[in-house]
Amino acid sequence: MLDAGLLIIRLVIGLAFVGHGAQKLFGSFGGHGLKGTGGWFDSIGMKPGYTMALMAGLSELVGGALFALGLLTPLAGVIIALTMVIAIVKVHGPNGFWSTQNGYEYNLVLLAVAIGIAFTGPGHYALDALFA
Repeated sequence: MLDAGLLIIRLVIGLAFVGHGAQKLFGSFGGHGLKGTGGWFDSIGMKPGYTMALMAGLSELVGGALFALGLLTPLAGVIIALTMVIAIVKVHGPNGFWSTQNGYEYNLVLLAVAIGIAFTGPGHYALDALFA
């Protein structure tokens, strides 16, 4: 049951990050693509915005895919966690804790899940388990 639980957590979180990365990189799922996301990053002081959007999108897409697959799981957890730390510091932190105020509550939950899975491992239903 533990392995199935870890798989569910990895798939939900990992695929959500893949989707967010695709929004930033390609404009998928109602996203704004690199140009739109880059413009927003510029507006919040993350310059150069286009480059930062590319880095964020790649981090989310690659980190999320690795996390979902359970491949290089510690690295995937660190990529996701660092992405959330940047989101907290640059966007959500100044708004306080609660997500209802656009705070960092949800980002902190994602950070904790990513680090928790990185520490505990991805479980048996993961590519890491096949290559171990």
